[in-house]
Amino acid sequence: MAPNTEHDMKHPDAAQASSGSSASKRHERTAPRITVGDRTSANDREADSSSMRQVRTTFIFLGFVAVVYVAYLILSGQVDDFFRALSGVDPQWLLFGTICFLCYYVFGVLAYTAIIVVDHDSPVGFRDLMSVEASGVFFMRLTPGGAGVIPSQIYRLTRAGLPLADASALQFVRFTLYEAGEGVFAAIMLLFCGDYFLKTFADVTILGLNVTFIGIFMFAYKFVQVGGVLLLCILPGPIQKLGRIGLKIGRALHILNDERFERYSEVVETQVSNFSQAFRSAASNWHVLPVVELLTLLQLGCMYALPYFVLRAFGLEADLLICLASGSMVELLVNAIPLPGGAGGAEVGFTYLFRDMFGWHLSAGLVIWRSIEYLLPVIIAAPCMGMRSTTGESIYHRWNRRFGNTRHLIRGDWSGMKRPAGVTYHPKAKKAPSASQPLERNGASREETVAGPDTKG
Repeated sequence: MAPNTEHDMKHPDAAQASSGSSASKRHERTAPRITVGDRTSANDREADSSSMRQVRTTFIFLGFVAVVYVAYLILSGQVDDFFRALSGVDPQWLLFGTICFLCYYVFGVLAYTAIIVVDHDSPVGFRDLMSVEASGVFFMRLTPGGAGVIPSQIYRLTRAGLPLADASALQFVRFTLYEAGEGVFAAIMLLFCGDYFLKTFADVTILGLNVTFIGIFMFAYKFVQVGGVLLLCILPGPIQKLGRIGLKIGRALHILNDERFERYSEVVETQVSNFSQAFRSAASNWHVLPVVELLTLLQLGCMYALPYFVLRAFGLEADLLICLASGSMVELLVNAIPLPGGAGGAEVGFTYLFRDMFGWHLSAGLVIWRSIEYLLPVIIAAPCMGMRSTTGESIYHRWNRRFGNTRHLIRGDWSGMKRPAGVTYHPKAKKAPSASQPLERNGASREETVAGPDTKG
């Protein structure tokens, strides 16, 4: 008796049992690249949840910082100056500053896109990347030292459909180029504004230390940080040896107990090599890296330019280049402070670097700058972290299709218009299949014979 083909298509389990190994092979070919509920995805979700717990603690810490700042204004007698300065603010310039920071977010998404588009079949879409960048903005400001950024972004990339190794590779490349961009931007600014810093802050000290010396230390810290990451990617073997030696010394000096020694040893043995392999794999498309770095520099420039808009909001004269240079120095100081959003370091750095520009507007200028640079991004990023792309069409194919359709539209060639990938089945009038006609399901034909009734009587 011939098999019931339509029944088998509706019930794949029965078809698999009847067709044996051939059906098993078809199942393997159509299996998805990643399972949403696997162990690695669960670990990423747990890391993301851990970051959210840190966020709740951070809000308590920020409340304490706000109380301290209000107390400082009262005790220093600057309350009247604070409200007098706020009353003269031009909101138009604050709007420009907000738009400038939104460009920071846009350039961040584009930097991820430049890496993703190299993979022509990547399942990650624009809304997925908007979620990834938003989580970076959010957790960078609300977890100590930005510790929650990488886990949260890797989790969102795997949620979009990337395997864990590919998601880690993409994130490590983006992280490395972003950190390098901060150092490169600061170096460029020092070339143009080095004389300004030497003349303005030559005699200024913080806690007995010369500001120039502090600036050199921050720049060196960033250089060591980026250099360490690059060495980790290029020379994992020597880094692992140094790590083992350091752990043995730590245990010998009783700095590390047995539990911590075992945990850090596992990190040195496995994570270092995984990080290196992931970075090399993603960085193999070396021609994309300069594009990503350029987008990163534009992104950082949007953030460093915020003091310029705040100065103009108070009706004060402002030099955009000096503001960019001073903003980059403040960011280096923020990175050296292991607190959420560099709390404390950002305020001190802003006060010393911009007090001559703001004058008696300084206290109000600090609050407005911190609101645009810190609080507003958190509020905007929070709802964007849940965004997800609804189609599996890659960014590469999507934009190729749109550009092609635009050309056809200009020429008036409607027949050449393409539909989004995945929409390939168009219902037609139903016809009774003949004994030799192949069945068609979703655009895929199968040469199977449909058994008809016995007509021989």
